[in-house]
Amino acid sequence: MKENIEKPTSKVNLQDFKPSIGLDRGVPRWKEGLWYLIKVVLFRSALPYPSKIKVILLRAFGAKVGKRTVIKPNINIHFPWKLDIGNNVWIGEEVFILNFEKVTIGDNVCISQRAFLCGGNHNYKSPGMDYRNGPITLEDGCWVGASCFVGPNVTIGVDTVVVAGSIVTSDVQPNLVCRINPKAFEKSRW
Repeated sequence: MKENIEKPTSKVNLQDFKPSIGLDRGVPRWKEGLWYLIKVVLFRSALPYPSKIKVILLRAFGAKVGKRTVIKPNINIHFPWKLDIGNNVWIGEEVFILNFEKVTIGDNVCISQRAFLCGGNHNYKSPGMDYRNGPITLEDGCWVGASCFVGPNVTIGVDTVVVAGSIVTSDVQPNLVCRINPKAFEKSRW
C-alpha cells in the first residue's frame, strides 16, 4: 500500500515581488532606454567596434573609465552610471556586468571571456523574493578567469587570480591564485 504523503505547499509568491523596492535604477527611464538601444547596437554586437568609441559612450552615460581600457565585442553592461573602471583594464568577449549596485574595477585588471559580475540577487527567505543586491570590487592587478561568476558584496584582492570556471560568493584575499567552487551544502530554506 502506498502511503499518502502530503505534497509540501510552497511559500513563494512571486506576485508579491516589488521591482521598485530595493533597486535604485539611478537615472530616468528615458536615459536607461537610450542606453539599451546603444548597448544593443555597439556593445552586444559581435562586430569589433573600437574600444575608444565604447569608452566615450560609457563616459557619456556616467561611467568613470580610465586610460587604455580595452573592451572586446559582445559585452553586456547593465547600468554604466554605476560603473568605475581604472586604467589599463581588459574586458573580454561576452563579459556580463549586472551592476544593480556599484561595480568598481581597479587598475590593470583583466576580466576574461564570459565572466559574469552579478551584483543582483534575491532574498530567498522572502516569499516575494525581494532584491538583495550588492556592490562588487575588483582590486588592482586581479584577473577574473573565463566563465567565472562573481556575486554581490564581493571584493577580489590585489593581484589575485581567480581561475576559469570559479564561483566567487565571498571576498578573496590579495595575492592568491585560486579556484573557488563552494562546497556542496544543504540547509533548510525556511
